[in-house]
Amino acid sequence: MIDATASGTHQLGGDLPIVRLGYGSMQLTGYGVWGEPDDPDEAVRVLRRAVELGVNFIDTADSYGPFVAENLIRRALHPYDGVYVATKAGFTRQGPHQWTALGRPEYLRQQVELSLRHLGVERIDLLQLHRIDPAVPVADQVGELAALRSEGKIRHIGLSEVSVADVEEASRTAPIVSVQNLYNVADRRAEDVLEFCEARDIGFIPWFPLATGELAKERGPLAAMAERHSASPSQLALAWLLRRSPVMVPIPGTSSVAHLEENVAAAGIALTDAEYEAVSNAT
Repeated sequence: MIDATASGTHQLGGDLPIVRLGYGSMQLTGYGVWGEPDDPDEAVRVLRRAVELGVNFIDTADSYGPFVAENLIRRALHPYDGVYVATKAGFTRQGPHQWTALGRPEYLRQQVELSLRHLGVERIDLLQLHRIDPAVPVADQVGELAALRSEGKIRHIGLSEVSVADVEEASRTAPIVSVQNLYNVADRRAEDVLEFCEARDIGFIPWFPLATGELAKERGPLAAMAERHSASPSQLALAWLLRRSPVMVPIPGTSSVAHLEENVAAAGIALTDAEYEAVSNAT
């Protein structure tokens, strides 16, 4: 039986019991994370199937589309009923594959108001600053999100693609409950940020979690383990992430129900101590 809840839970911000294997919605849009998908009905089926399989944490962003993913999530899952939706603000989009950070307080407020409307909610469970805009003081960017939080429009605040110093600086303005950084079995450059988050019970949301790199090549450690577990290297990469830290919340994304089911099945894979160490020490 495929069941995301086998991955365990993390109390995000102390009060949101999220299942640790979530779902990321970026792939539900068109080419270059721009425009509508080729098959919106399939996107809706993927989202609903994720929840059927026990996923209760959906990650999105205003810039996915823009707003395409948020609108699909509302169509598929509103009024949510125990499903927690995290979105992001802080990028402008000029076209496919084009992203420009913009953290002016008035822009962040505008985007949060739009996300509230597109998701059909009065309060966003988790609003993540998609990128820190180097042209705007961090205190101003996080401060505007804190103001929205005090107004009841945001429940919790998170950050994306940040250093330990960034988290420390932002935390002087408002509590930070999550960090979303690039991290996977083959790319662990954010290890120090993960350790910082783990020590403070801050949720760590690795994006691009399925990358396996050289580890999945023939006779590599992931390939050998995959054969023993009758699993794919990507499934073992997710299993490794889930074991790596109790604050880890992978959000593999896909536009296919079959691939979704394969990803969620990773929640039921238990690596032995030797397998976990073999992967950990392989790079």
